[in-house]
Amino acid sequence: MIVISVQQSAFLFDVSERHQITVLCWLHPQRCAMSRSDIADPHISLLRAARKPAARFAALLIAGVSLLIIGLQAVETWRGRDLRLREAEVATANMAHALSAQGETAIRVTDTVLASVVTQVEREGWSGPPGERLGKYLRDVVAEAKEVHGVLVYDADGNWVVNSLDHAMQGNNADREYFRFHKASPQRSAHVGLPILSRSTGVWVLPVSRRINRPDGRFAGVVVATIRIAYFAKLYASFDIGKQGTIVLARDDGTLAYRRPFEDTLIGKSIAGGLVYQEYKRTGPVGNATLPAQLDGIVRLYSYRRMDSYPLLVIVGVSKDDILSGWRSSAGQLFGGIGVVVLMLALVGTRLVRQIRIRDELEKELLSARERLQERNAALTELAERDGLTGISNRRHFEEALQREIARAARSGKPLSLIMLDVDYFKKYNDHYGHVAGDNCLQQIAAVLPVSLDRPSDFPARYGGEEFIVLLPETSGHGAFQVAERIRSSVCALDIEHAGSPAGVVTVSLGVCTARVDADSLPAPEALVEQADCQLYEAKRLGRNRVSIAAQESTALRQTA
Repeated sequence: MIVISVQQSAFLFDVSERHQITVLCWLHPQRCAMSRSDIADPHISLLRAARKPAARFAALLIAGVSLLIIGLQAVETWRGRDLRLREAEVATANMAHALSAQGETAIRVTDTVLASVVTQVEREGWSGPPGERLGKYLRDVVAEAKEVHGVLVYDADGNWVVNSLDHAMQGNNADREYFRFHKASPQRSAHVGLPILSRSTGVWVLPVSRRINRPDGRFAGVVVATIRIAYFAKLYASFDIGKQGTIVLARDDGTLAYRRPFEDTLIGKSIAGGLVYQEYKRTGPVGNATLPAQLDGIVRLYSYRRMDSYPLLVIVGVSKDDILSGWRSSAGQLFGGIGVVVLMLALVGTRLVRQIRIRDELEKELLSARERLQERNAALTELAERDGLTGISNRRHFEEALQREIARAARSGKPLSLIMLDVDYFKKYNDHYGHVAGDNCLQQIAAVLPVSLDRPSDFPARYGGEEFIVLLPETSGHGAFQVAERIRSSVCALDIEHAGSPAGVVTVSLGVCTARVDADSLPAPEALVEQADCQLYEAKRLGRNRVSIAAQESTALRQTA
């Protein structure tokens, strides 16, 4: 190795067996030019001769790579934007379909009541005992059907003759749109009227009505059932539409029945002049469109669907800003990071062009390869420790953790608890619903475990099949029982339908084992697992969907590995 110092500049020549020489220059790079007389080794002269074209190539390469990174990332980011919009379109379409189905079900329930009332009135009339029976039936319907706000029967002049109120009321509804409709039209099917303010209760309702005929076919009156507008408000409130989203229920003629966010002044207004309604009229009963709203001007991605059996239109709109807000934030952060990376690359590249530090470049490539290898090793380690179906730790990882915790419990003298749980009647579940549903059931139960635990040190894992196990360091039997009961309750709260279970939903049985480890004779991990397993079978023997725990904490287990 030869070191030469020239006017505050330093050079280090590392000559290998193949006569490769690496030149490092610092402090004053502009003074690093050397004549042929400075170095006798001809390989150095060849390296110097190759520096100029290599420098130009490196500069072009760095610029090209920077532009390529920016271009590829721009394309990928734009694809991400399109993907967000497509996903939102599917989500809003599904939401519109669900809301339409739920609304149609509510109206169908109401229409069923109307049909039965029309049949009874046309057969028996509404006077005397038949009228009393009819009134009781209407009150029972309103008490039982949450969709129905009230049911009233009018004679041919619009006078109230029977109602679902608990007291008689006098009134005339001949001026209502639905009454005029039935009086003028022989149609016997259900009619969804304009939203109105109820005269009996003072709340906004949507009337659904049917015509009553005399035996000769002449008009005899109307029976109407009303649905609270608040029912739709409660129904729609459970759907996430973002900060500026909207859900609209309107008649086929564009009359607004409900809009979220709710404003009672908008009920009964017409949206027929809006772009969304015009798009619906142009394209048909189901569709999507990105348009500005008539009421507030916000650009939204809309999905609309007309109910199959009734002239009602459901519109779901999600603000385009809400859809893309997360994308904009991540794209800004990503391009900021890329800008920093490109700037650093340019600075480092300039230095590299000046110095052409061949050995450093080789070392950089080796370091990059080592980092990639480390990342792959880390990924393989993660795969080796995680259960492929549920994503939580697998049995092998659990057994390693149990070994460590046994040793720690021996040093600390604090209790160590295990919870083993098993899905009740899981074979019946698989046989009835199929293995895909069975896998989904296990995934949901696995997701419950981490959120049911109190501490980061608590360790859930899939033990095998439908069995899971939870390791609770420094936890008494009482504490472990509380955790197990919380897990059991959380699984029940999932409300996963299970026709083969007496409970009607998926449940779990849990066994709890707690031990104090003797430092002089460490127990075999299998002994602790076996104790928890015994308690699990005891829970199953006692009827399932329960937690079984030993009568008292076991002392140090003497069985060694």
